Amino acid sequence: MPDDATSRPQPIVLQGIGVSHGVVIGPAFLMAPETTFVPERRILPAEVDREIARLERSLIETRRQLQQIQKDLDRHEILVDSGILDAHLMVLDDKAFIDEVVDGVRKGLRNVDCVVKEVADRYANVLNSLDDEYLRERMVDVKDVGRRIIRNLSGSAVQSVVELARQHIIVAQDLAPSETALFRREKVVGFATDYGSVTSHTAVMARALDIPAVVGLGDVSRRVSMGDEILIDGNKGILVIHPSEAQLEQYGRVAEERRTIEHDLRISLKSEPAQTPDGHRITLSANIEGLEEIETVLEYGADGIGLFRSEYLYLASQQTISEAAQADVYRRVAERVAPAAVIIRTLDLGGDKYAGDMPSHKEANPFLGCRSIRLSLQHPETFKTQLRAILRASVTGNIKIMYPMISGVAEVVAANVLLEESKRELEAAGVPFQRDVEVGVMIEIPSAALTADLLAPHVKFFSLGTNDLVQYTLAVDRINERVAYLYQPTHPAVLRLIKQTITAGHAHGIWVGLCGEMAANPLLTPLLMGLGVDELSVAPSAVPLVKDAVRSVSYLRMQALAELALACKSPEEVLRHCRTLTSEVAPELLELMGADPSAGN
Repeated sequence: MPDDATSRPQPIVLQGIGVSHGVVIGPAFLMAPETTFVPERRILPAEVDREIARLERSLIETRRQLQQIQKDLDRHEILVDSGILDAHLMVLDDKAFIDEVVDGVRKGLRNVDCVVKEVADRYANVLNSLDDEYLRERMVDVKDVGRRIIRNLSGSAVQSVVELARQHIIVAQDLAPSETALFRREKVVGFATDYGSVTSHTAVMARALDIPAVVGLGDVSRRVSMGDEILIDGNKGILVIHPSEAQLEQYGRVAEERRTIEHDLRISLKSEPAQTPDGHRITLSANIEGLEEIETVLEYGADGIGLFRSEYLYLASQQTISEAAQADVYRRVAERVAPAAVIIRTLDLGGDKYAGDMPSHKEANPFLGCRSIRLSLQHPETFKTQLRAILRASVTGNIKIMYPMISGVAEVVAANVLLEESKRELEAAGVPFQRDVEVGVMIEIPSAALTADLLAPHVKFFSLGTNDLVQYTLAVDRINERVAYLYQPTHPAVLRLIKQTITAGHAHGIWVGLCGEMAANPLLTPLLMGLGVDELSVAPSAVPLVKDAVRSVSYLRMQALAELALACKSPEEVLRHCRTLTSEVAPELLELMGADPSAGN
C-alpha cells in the first residue's frame, strides 16, 4: 500500500442533526469557548519586566486585530456605524487602565494575565453601577477588550473569523447569535457544533447564509483540531473527520447532483409566481438579518421581506445603534426590494440573544423571561428610538412594523401607544414619515393564538412564529438537543393553534403569514397553504424549493391534506401524509432534502 494511504488518518463519522442542507468539505476553524478562569501565579521581582513586555506585545496585537476587524466590517457593510470598534480601541489607550495593570504586576508580583482580568472586572463593575447610561454602556467594551488581551497574552488566541484568509468550516461547542452575526459566506462555508437543534439561532443563521450545518454532535469540538479536513452533510446530519478518498468522491458526486437540481429550480422559477396549478397564489417572502442579504433575496426570486430580524444590527455591533443609522439601513433595504413589502420585526433580544450594551439579567429560564416585546416595553426610550427609525424609513411606502412575542392585548396596546408618541415626536421635529404604516404581531405564544380574535382588531396582520409556538406549546426547549425528538411542528396541538389563528385573522379581515422554520420545509408547504396561510417567509435559499412545492399541487388537494391532517392523532401520521403527497408531485424535493428529512428543516 502506498505511503500516503497508510499515513492518512482513519475517517471518524459523527451523527448529529442536519439543520441546513448541502454538502461541504474544508478545513476546520475551531472556536474555543470563552473562559472566565485565569490562573494566578506568583512571580519573582526579576520576572516583572518580562511580564510587562508580554503585556506590551499583547496590546500591540490586540490593537492590530481590532483595526483589521474594523476594516473588514466596514468593507462588507456589516455594521452601520463605521466607528463601531472605536470604544474598544479607546480602552487600549486608557493610560489609567494600563498603569493600574502595570502597577498591579510590580507591587503584587502576580502574572499579568490575572491582573488584567482583575482590573478589567473592577472597571466594568464600577461602570455598570453608574447612573450615566453612556458610561454603563462602556462596561461591555472593557470586558471584551480584557478578554482579548488575556487571549493574546496566552499566545494561543483564536484568530477572528473575519480575519481568515480563506474559507473554513466553523467548529464550536455552540455559537452565540452575537458571534454568528459577524459570519459571511466568503469566509465561512459550514457550521458544526456540539449543541443545538433545528431551530437554534445557529441553525437559523446557517440557513440565512445558505451554508450546510450540523448541530448536536456532542463532542465534535474536542475531537477536531484546527485545520483538520472535515466533511459536512447537512441533509443527513453527518460530519466526517479526515474523510477517505472514497467518501470525498461519493459526497462530491452527490453535492454536484444537488447543486444542479437547486440551480435549475432557481433559474426556472425565479420570475414565476408562487401559484398553484389551479390559480391560488400566495406571497412567498424572505427572512433576513441585514442589508448584505438583499442581493441573495433578489437572486432567489422572493416576493419581498417577510421578516427583517432587526436585532442582528445590535448583535453585530455589540452596542446601541443610533436612530439615524437604523433608519438608513431600513430605508436602503426597502428601496432595494420596492415595491414589495419589508416587514421589520422590532428588537427580539433576550433568551439567547444579548447585545453588548442592552440591559440583561441572569434568569433561571430566559426563554420565559424578559425578552422581545417585554424587554422593549421595559426600556421605552430604546424602543422608541427604533420605532422612530422605522417611521423615518417608511417614506418608501413599503415598510410594515411587527411586534414579537405578544402574549395578550395589553402588550399590543402599550406598544401602539409608544408608536403614536414616536409619530408625534417626528411631527414636532418636521420629519416626514408614513402615518398609516401597517402594524402586525407575531403569534408565537399559545395565549396569543388562543386570543387571536381579541388581538385582530388592534393590528393589520398576523405572522405565525412557529419556532417559538412549537416550543411553548409542547414545553420543549428548542435549542436543547437532548429533547430535539420532542420538537414536532406537525403535532396536532400546533396545527390546531395555527388553524385557529388563521380563522380568527380572516374573520377580522386581516392576512396571516408564517415565518418560522416550518415555512421553509417544502414537505409542509401544501399543508400550510391548505390550512389557509396567505404568506410564507423563509430563508432566501429555501424560496425555490418552497415555490416548486406550491406550483406542484392544486389548492384543492392542499385543502384536502389539511383536513386530513387536522384529523390525525400523531405528528408522525401528519408527516407521513405530507411526504406521500410530495413524493407523488415533486420527488426532486425529497432528493434535495436527503433520505430522511425532518419536519423542522
